[in-house]
Amino acid sequence: MSNLVEHAKRELGLMGNGPMIDDHLIKMIEIFAGAGHSGSSAEYSTQMLERLLRFQNIKPLTDTPEEWTDHSESTGSPFWQSDRNSEAFSTDGGKTYTLLSERGQNLTHNSVKAVN
Repeated sequence: MSNLVEHAKRELGLMGNGPMIDDHLIKMIEIFAGAGHSGSSAEYSTQMLERLLRFQNIKPLTDTPEEWTDHSESTGSPFWQSDRNSEAFSTDGGKTYTLLSERGQNLTHNSVKAVN
């Protein structure tokens, strides 16, 4: 058993989640530990995995219409949601967007122009 799996079992055991959650997490950690990552590839992989598990985009969002769902009819005003990052909302078809996690920070992001 790898040090990572031993560490995970010890830490999860302290949480008291129960076997249903712990066994599932241990299986994922065993797969990750068995991949033979070096330090840099492990860091890269965990960053990508976290983003993917959170339904976040890895590459920048674009203003390609196929990446956005138009909810304007149900809201009564221009309103789109990204299909690649569900917390990204736009009022101009994806040219600019805001993220729910940044509400109150008045941040607006510009989409990368789609390459045809």
